[in-house]
Amino acid sequence: MTIAEIKTMSTIERLQVMEELWDSLSHEEKECESPDWHGSVLEERKKKIEKGEGEFISIEKLKSSARQ
Repeated sequence: MTIAEIKTMSTIERLQVMEELWDSLSHEEKECESPDWHGSVLEERKKKIEKGEGEFISIEKLKSSARQ
């Protein structure tokens, strides 16, 4: 399916297709490997937490900062 074909679909049709894709992916036995940089970011964050330098915010604060 091309982007041009997707653009001709209604919003509801595209959402239905997206749901089908997510559903099919969630039942895959073969897992996708995370890129190496994911591990690096997680390791950096873990070190910050262990040093007491980690910053934690509430979901409400996160949502409000995303709106700005």
